[in-house]
Amino acid sequence: MDISKITDPVVKQAIEALQNGDKSWYSFFTENPAMTDDGNSVDFKSFFSNALGNEKFLSIDRVENDGKDIYGEFKAGKWGNFPVFFKFHKNAEGKFDRLDIGQSK
Repeated sequence: MDISKITDPVVKQAIEALQNGDKSWYSFFTENPAMTDDGNSVDFKSFFSNALGNEKFLSIDRVENDGKDIYGEFKAGKWGNFPVFFKFHKNAEGKFDRLDIGQSK
């Protein structure tokens, strides 16, 4: 899976960790980042305790917002494959303090 379209270097490293099911994924985020899934608030750590290693991008189709918004086909474990977005929000220290994910049209 080609992640070369991702232009933000920190987002690219985070997506690499996600793709590999690597717990370093958490190091890119603040201690307790805000997160939404299809517009609903969810607990980041609880969500990824199940998703990390089981869910990943199958393709990166589009990158927007200076490399912080990623769109592509996603394998969501038992839920199947579908188009999604991941929108990363970076704080002043360069860590992500919010992640919005959901199905894209």
